[in-house]
Amino acid sequence: MLFGIHPGARAAHATGIVAEGRFTPDPGAAGISRALHFAGGPLRATVRFSNFAGIPGFADNQPMADPRGMAVKFHLADGRETDVVTRSVAGFPAANTEDFRRFLIAVASSRGAAQPTPLQIYLAGHPEAATFLARPKPAPVSFATQAYYEANAFAFANAAGEVRYGRYRWLPDAGGATLSADQAAAMSADYLRRELAQRLAREKVGFRLFVQIAAPGDPLHDPSALWPDDRAMVELGRLTIDRLADDNGAAEAVLAFRPDALVDGIVAEDPMIAARGAAYDLSRQRRQSVPDQRN
Repeated sequence: MLFGIHPGARAAHATGIVAEGRFTPDPGAAGISRALHFAGGPLRATVRFSNFAGIPGFADNQPMADPRGMAVKFHLADGRETDVVTRSVAGFPAANTEDFRRFLIAVASSRGAAQPTPLQIYLAGHPEAATFLARPKPAPVSFATQAYYEANAFAFANAAGEVRYGRYRWLPDAGGATLSADQAAAMSADYLRRELAQRLAREKVGFRLFVQIAAPGDPLHDPSALWPDDRAMVELGRLTIDRLADDNGAAEAVLAFRPDALVDGIVAEDPMIAARGAAYDLSRQRRQSVPDQRN
């Protein structure tokens, strides 16, 4: 609703592309969590890359298309599903759910507004949001040359009952590669989606999933606070993407991700995770209950 009414479209990250692949857990992943997708063999995965904002057709080369999204659905051997939902910028613009709601309202209501805009007023009283917006967000060369981060913390328990807290991070096999502002402006409106299709036609796309382990004293309930770079990073597995979904339009229409769609061995530590899941579910219900009227 904040970004307009777009029947049949997602309320967030409305513009995206769906791909298919397989996730293979690292041998050491079971030491972190007893979750099925970390303790078993390879399994099918569905991946959706996306642009920011709830505006369908939002151009890939728009500065406001960042942060990008990467959502992965793991299809478990017992028929269940579990998701990891990440973004291309570390951290988060708000420390809690209510502040994030206010931040989004300020962003949406600042388009064309006189100065000081609602966003400028909000940022003056919320330095964590100003810090997040000031972080570099260059457009990627490809969805496949971008790292993706989970800002919220989860509790991971292994078979012995040992619990550690961490945040997910996807690192691309292709390494990081970005465009300058001028280069991005010269690209086509769908350059990332087109590039991914071309890349997958000639090679597979790979990502490694890590969890950054919290140290005592690291904030677990404040996603706007980054943990120091010296925190341990444990590899959980490898994602190999080999093709686009057969009918991207149909896949987009029914596909939904929830960061709180969890299985035994992983618990949502940050209370914002539950709020995110509820918001995504409401988006799905509204999207699927109204016919898509886009051209």
